[in-house]
Amino acid sequence: MVILGLSGKIPLKYPENKFHFEYNRKISVYFSFAGSSIKGKLKEYDEPHLYDPEEFGYMLRNVLPQEIKQHESQTGDFQDLQLWKELTVKMAGELISRYHVNLIVPMTIRKLEYYDYIYSGFKRLDPHTYHFCLTADRETIYKRLRERGEEEGNWCFQQTDKCLKAYSENDFGEYITTENVSVGNIVENIRRKISSESCKS
Repeated sequence: MVILGLSGKIPLKYPENKFHFEYNRKISVYFSFAGSSIKGKLKEYDEPHLYDPEEFGYMLRNVLPQEIKQHESQTGDFQDLQLWKELTVKMAGELISRYHVNLIVPMTIRKLEYYDYIYSGFKRLDPHTYHFCLTADRETIYKRLRERGEEEGNWCFQQTDKCLKAYSENDFGEYITTENVSVGNIVENIRRKISSESCKS
């Protein structure tokens, strides 16, 4: 499993999960500012399955009673909903056990306790779980947000400084800069790192 962490969101097409290079099933999680493009490129390798936990957030906003949403998520951030974290891990387990797929998981998470919960849950499902935090500076992130059509000052812009601060003060796995680096080079870098770790295990 490959986890790509997004420290803001970047229109890079991030591919994840199912990195079948020299190893078997993997969970990939990534948090990054260059997500989209990379996601897409990674998916070109051995048909990894893209597993986006944001979909659970949208669902929970629609199905949970208003009083529960107000109690657990006063800011409106679905990541604060307890069910979101639990469903993210549980559904990954179901996908792996039932369908034997390799996963690529794109997420932007800045709260360390949420990251720990999900990452440790994924590691229990598959010890060969890799996490990469894709980074960029503030202005690059703003530029990418504008290019993908985000309205100036919206939720994504508001989260940028919070994410940058969290990623600088805490350990969110292996950081990979996306500044002045092509999508192809970032993808090859991730593939090399995963292949190298696979050879050690």
